[in-house]
Amino acid sequence: MIFFIYQFLLSIILLFSPIIIIIRILKNKEHKFRFKEKFSFISKKRGGGKLIWFHGSSVGEILSVIPIIKNYENDKSINKILLTSSTLSSSKIFQKFKFKKTIHQFYPIDHMLFSRKFLDYWRPNVAIFLESEIWPSMFKSIKDKNIFLILLNARITKKSFNRWSNIEKFSQSIFGSIDKAYTQNLETNYFLKKLNVKNIRSIGNLKFIGDDSLKSDKADKKLFSQFKKYKTFVAASTHESEELFAAKTHILLKKKIKNIITIIIPRHINRVEQIISEMRGLGLKVATRSSSKIILKNIDIFIVDTFGESKKFYKFATTVFLGKSLIKGGGQNPLEPARFGTKILHGPGVDNFKDVYKYLRQLKISTEVSSPQKCASSIIFRKNMKKVKKMKYLGSTILKKTINELDKSIHNEI
Repeated sequence: MIFFIYQFLLSIILLFSPIIIIIRILKNKEHKFRFKEKFSFISKKRGGGKLIWFHGSSVGEILSVIPIIKNYENDKSINKILLTSSTLSSSKIFQKFKFKKTIHQFYPIDHMLFSRKFLDYWRPNVAIFLESEIWPSMFKSIKDKNIFLILLNARITKKSFNRWSNIEKFSQSIFGSIDKAYTQNLETNYFLKKLNVKNIRSIGNLKFIGDDSLKSDKADKKLFSQFKKYKTFVAASTHESEELFAAKTHILLKKKIKNIITIIIPRHINRVEQIISEMRGLGLKVATRSSSKIILKNIDIFIVDTFGESKKFYKFATTVFLGKSLIKGGGQNPLEPARFGTKILHGPGVDNFKDVYKYLRQLKISTEVSSPQKCASSIIFRKNMKKVKKMKYLGSTILKKTINELDKSIHNEI
């Protein structure tokens, strides 16, 4: 009954989908041509042979699985790798990697009509979903077609567990479709057992792995050589109000440090014009990454308004404030900047990454801040390379374990 209601509500929403799509295109949240993929209008050829499918929601999930995809790019028993995601930003990140047999498509709307059409075309031998990507229609279709389903780097929060528990029978039928689950924390183990997942194992958080390959062109080198003359503070994955927090921190820093530039990397670059206006409202001089000619002299705030370039700035950063932590959002993943030896600052709202922050606190890498004054006083201008080595060793261990586990299922199914 609940599944029928779910399908009915989706059908109603689909009636308004043209309006929704147009609005999202105008807001630069949707690809103006490829949006059709979300209705299972396929834009790439499958080809023959064995295919494995990875799905992650957005940028963070896609980046976490890139090292694993690189491994299977070299596996001759696999003919094609399909990677799906839901956001425009994640599709742009994918374009930065030059894969030979991996292709990207946008994930279809979770209606049975689109789920079945999608699976009929791609015919994956194994489906691997990342973190908390639980989709009732797709999971049901996957089970109906006897496709092996893995939930990788699984993460279920107490809040989402409570929501699923309110529709217990429906939830158990959906979660019961999962053949194997590899969790990123013990809390998720407990919740998945309650939700009827039978085969569960913890192998660590994939986001400890990361992909630290960096490519710089001549323009990059010219820009980053300018940054060497300055001390920098980075505010990354920021949401509304957090850019102002970073700007006020910058004003405090500038009273003591004249050659300071604050780099802001907003989570959603469609907000850049608003952010620039806010910065100028505080009397701060702003430059953007997308500018044709960048001169850093007399610049206060440098805004990264391009996709997938955070790592280039983490490489020379010494302190990074992670956003979505001063608002009710649960925080953003701090592991990428931490791998580059930066000190991590964050607000009080980091429920999404409790285990990660616990580990970072043990290494004395992270500090909670709730005011610009506290933030400014917590910033350091040096890296700790010993802690970088420790994190990279942990990441490489998790990568090896993950590939060993996936190999068992993938090679059994293909």
